[in-house]
Amino acid sequence: MKKATLILFILLILLNYKLSAQQRDIYQIKTYLMNTPQQMETTENFLKEAYLPALKRLGIKSVGVFKPKTIDSDSIKKVMVLIPFSSLEQFSGLDNQLLNDNVYLTSGANYLNAPYNQKPYLRIESTLLQAFTDHPNLTPTSLTGPRKDRVYELRSYEASTESILKNKIEMFNKGGEVKLFDSLNFNAVFYGEVISGNKMPNLMYMMTFSNKASRDELWKTFFASPEWKVLSAKTEYKNNVSKSEIMFLTPTDYSDY
Repeated sequence: MKKATLILFILLILLNYKLSAQQRDIYQIKTYLMNTPQQMETTENFLKEAYLPALKRLGIKSVGVFKPKTIDSDSIKKVMVLIPFSSLEQFSGLDNQLLNDNVYLTSGANYLNAPYNQKPYLRIESTLLQAFTDHPNLTPTSLTGPRKDRVYELRSYEASTESILKNKIEMFNKGGEVKLFDSLNFNAVFYGEVISGNKMPNLMYMMTFSNKASRDELWKTFFASPEWKVLSAKTEYKNNVSKSEIMFLTPTDYSDY
């Protein structure tokens, strides 16, 4: 009886672990690169009128669409789409489901059937991530101020090795970095480990701010906090980021947040 109870206990632990892993979102950051006004118009019309509505019909909500806060003279324009999936299976099955959506095929025809010499973009880049355990699901911003003033900050932290990246992720979860961000009202949209991308091993996360002034003030508060000083001083978390990049983004008028 005791042996049976122990086996049942172990099975329950494994089941809970599996369910926990399944409950973590999968994120795709899909970046469209364009260099002409026509490409930008065709791609944005497709996203707004065909792609995002089709995702919603499939139950995929809270899709963010952003543009980098860059100078107008940049020759390469970008539109970045952040898509949350409930599982890898949902992600891998998306294209086949879209091909069975006649409304999508009709409303997106100009983009989907574009000839080779009138392509709607230069290339598409894709990064796939799995959510952190301490922030398992995408959280659309609760900010209500003007979109044009908002700052979406996308951070990427690269690590020297896979095991060192795991150490940095542990710092966010077990170490309490995620909890510290939450306590200071950083409005985190997501935290994720990159499981497929061109800069691995790395992690990425996105924060939202009402404007640049509030962003700068919050980061000052973060770095001055006693919790961060204690956490960042721990020997076990030293040298776990080899390179960091920051991108500032603005939401489009058809973004869900």
